[in-house]
Amino acid sequence: MTDGRVGAARCAVLARALGEPLAGTGPVASRWVCVEHRGAWPRTVGSHTDPSVAAFVANAEAGGWRLLLIRRPGRQCDDPDGPSRVYLTDTAPATARTTVLTVAGPAELADVTLPGPGESLPGAAVPDPLLLVCTHGRRDRCCALDGRALAMALTGVDELDVWECTHLGGHRFAPTALVLPTGYTYGWLDQAAAVAAYKAAASGEVETAMCRGRSTWTPAGQVAELAVRAATGLRDAGVLRADHAPGGAIVTAQDGRRWSVDVAEVAGGARPASCGDDPVPSRALRAAGMRRLA
Repeated sequence: MTDGRVGAARCAVLARALGEPLAGTGPVASRWVCVEHRGAWPRTVGSHTDPSVAAFVANAEAGGWRLLLIRRPGRQCDDPDGPSRVYLTDTAPATARTTVLTVAGPAELADVTLPGPGESLPGAAVPDPLLLVCTHGRRDRCCALDGRALAMALTGVDELDVWECTHLGGHRFAPTALVLPTGYTYGWLDQAAAVAAYKAAASGEVETAMCRGRSTWTPAGQVAELAVRAATGLRDAGVLRADHAPGGAIVTAQDGRRWSVDVAEVAGGARPASCGDDPVPSRALRAAGMRRLA
């Protein structure tokens, strides 16, 4: 498998062969806005040729939101200017929830007011999780090939709300996916692992297998939280909080228990940051030590 150059392996293949750690590689975003968009996706959502979409992206990013374009698997383009759903998500454990609005078309995105920090989300509550699989081929070939294959396979599974989405980061972990409203991201998923992640979220829990981390936290916080879950077996998605600390993070549970987790950077071999890019040093985070504080 190559990226079009003779002998050049795809970045997801190289990263898997290197055994790169997944923890701490998730995107960092406490709030997400996902816009249903059936037309072509540009390489970056901010460079969209539709000025209504580009303006909404700029407004979202200025307000601290991470924006994704989403569509149902299969690249349906029946009416790119038709009604679209806009999902808003707050991933903070105490307030994790997703709501949905409907707009008549891209031009109406200007009428959507994104709430500021601490403000409640407008729209109707969405009771079930969303599973967003990155299929953004213009960013990386691995997402186009591996992500689309996974998304299509999951359409045959009952009770899953599955979408394709734009760039999540971490092409080398394709297929990669985001679960909302918790914000946990996953890599190197197969159908069984994706279903397990979704069903755990539907039960208010988190599946830690193949988990890259919760987008609510910094990379060090993602590593620290997953390390505490591994040590304690805690699965409830809402019981842990990870706060920055020198050299790592402090993880606090709802019952008052606290852990200090040291996080260190480890260097590995060389891998492409994305298919077609020049090789860069492979660096990752790992939990280097954990001690109980309370």
